[in-house]
Amino acid sequence: MERPERGSASKHLNEAIIWAYALVPDPVKAYSEAIKAVESAAHATLDPKRDRATLGTMLGEMPKIAHKLVFDIEGADPQEGVEMVRRMMKQLWDGQTSRHGKQRPTRKETQAEAKAAIHLAAVLVQHFSSGAIRRA
Repeated sequence: MERPERGSASKHLNEAIIWAYALVPDPVKAYSEAIKAVESAAHATLDPKRDRATLGTMLGEMPKIAHKLVFDIEGADPQEGVEMVRRMMKQLWDGQTSRHGKQRPTRKETQAEAKAAIHLAAVLVQHFSSGAIRRA
């Protein structure tokens, strides 16, 4: 079921899977689509006032609003689940090496990296879309 507040998350995740597992895969596109899926799913929860929230801007916003977030599995410390989600998002963000140009040549993501990114993104999309992570 589509959830309008989660934007095009499912479409981006589907595109990521297609590009990663195609006969002629494009891991850079696959990784990029995986990130877009998370951006779409997390936007309404983490940075709803910003028109064009990115994974980077949401990662910057999370420490400011962490006390307002809850995760369905509390653990010993209620913030552990929120921190786990933030670290998953950061891993996805940091792993995309070809996102921006720099003085030294950038390396394109490998197919293995793209596949791992898709599965990490799928978990994040599920958590945000289902409300497992949400504002208190």
